[in-house]
Amino acid sequence: MITKNLNVILILFFQMMSLTAFSQKKAELNSLLDKNNEFIFPQTASKISKALNTKTVYYEDANDDKYAKWLPKSGLEVYCSIGNGDVVNEIFFDVADDKVLIIEGLPYNIALNKTTLQESKTKFKKYNAEHEKLGEDTSFSGGSKLIFKNGKYYTTLIFDSKDLLKFIGITTELVPPGAG
Repeated sequence: MITKNLNVILILFFQMMSLTAFSQKKAELNSLLDKNNEFIFPQTASKISKALNTKTVYYEDANDDKYAKWLPKSGLEVYCSIGNGDVVNEIFFDVADDKVLIIEGLPYNIALNKTTLQESKTKFKKYNAEHEKLGEDTSFSGGSKLIFKNGKYYTTLIFDSKDLLKFIGITTELVPPGAG
């Protein structure tokens, strides 16, 4: 009887530990998503800044292309290229590798570090999502990529080797392998 009670206590303890291993945060993108939880384009950097309640950091690359990023308190990293008139027509979401966070409230009602590859395959089957294994020379070696087109936008979901969602990119064209 004592052994059985000890087993129950240990099971409960480890379940509680696994629940708190990841800190859960909400992205607070509600004003940027439509009724289907799809990101609304075009957008402006100032609207994104207001929704995330954080300032926009502008920067340029070696080709003088303009970009913006936001680092809200949730730990989510949001970044994009900036078009004429501060217009945003593509956007990317991820979490720094050193942060163990689950970020919910993202487009399509998916969550970084929580949504699985299998859940995504099922959810995005209606868009004929294409699955691809990632090579050893990628950031998520042994992981997977799921790509689908919804309207005029392509969504790329990147999963780690444990099949957990790590990155979301929504663009007007597919980025060729090796670009960037």
